[in-house]
Amino acid sequence: MKNKKNRIIKHIRKFLFKPKNKEQVSEILKAAFDQRIIDTDSLTMLEGVLNVSEMQVRDIMIPRSQIDFIDITKKPEEFIPYVIETAHSRFPVIEDDVNDVLGILLAKDLLRYIAGDEFELRDKLRPAVFVPESKRLNVLLKEFRSNRNHIAIVVDEYGGVSGMVTIEDVLEQIVGEIEDEFDYDETEDNIIEDNEREFRVKASTEINDFNAYFGTNYSDDEFSTIGGLVTHHFGYLPNKDEIITFDAFDIKILRSDSRQIHSIQIKVANPENIESKD
Repeated sequence: MKNKKNRIIKHIRKFLFKPKNKEQVSEILKAAFDQRIIDTDSLTMLEGVLNVSEMQVRDIMIPRSQIDFIDITKKPEEFIPYVIETAHSRFPVIEDDVNDVLGILLAKDLLRYIAGDEFELRDKLRPAVFVPESKRLNVLLKEFRSNRNHIAIVVDEYGGVSGMVTIEDVLEQIVGEIEDEFDYDETEDNIIEDNEREFRVKASTEINDFNAYFGTNYSDDEFSTIGGLVTHHFGYLPNKDEIITFDAFDIKILRSDSRQIHSIQIKVANPENIESKD
């Protein structure tokens, strides 16, 4: 055991002060984790920092089709219910076309309208920041911090709007998904029953455990977790709030990032018709 430890320490010292590339830095971090110098969360964040320097905005942006725009031609009483429903803090405001972004509306600025003050939407807009799809995330994060900006509109090589990115999206590449009201990762239960037909399920739940709970018979030959099975049915890595239906289940993505699904909501439409689709 002592000789093994000495070999590991020697290996760390070899690269500690002169790592030649990212792979060697990663080796040092993993060796530190193996020796319990850093924990899992620290290793994940440090690796996230390394990855961010190589990622571009296009890798994590919210596609244009999934952006919740506000049309400036709408009256406040028309779009406020939409603001409440989507529950975002910032909204790109457009005129006529999604490529014509006039600015950003902060949801908190609507409080003046609700309070009965005079309200003109154009006067409340904050300047929109535009960034190319190719911008590296570490550069974007630095700009977010220096400009105290939280959101940017992503444009393609022709100047058209292709997506949107927030400072939260970038930070999640380092620290993981930022928790919201649906998070329950600290609980021991993989499956939580909200009512007799609605459940929250961790994507890491093993297929066998899922089968035992819901009485299904899904095979674990190809996928070992329910997250893998759901991703397979989508045919791609889905984003938060995307919905799919298969067998007796209506499935909504509660949490996901650019790497994996974290949790899902399951609604059982027809409990008596649940069956396996291997």
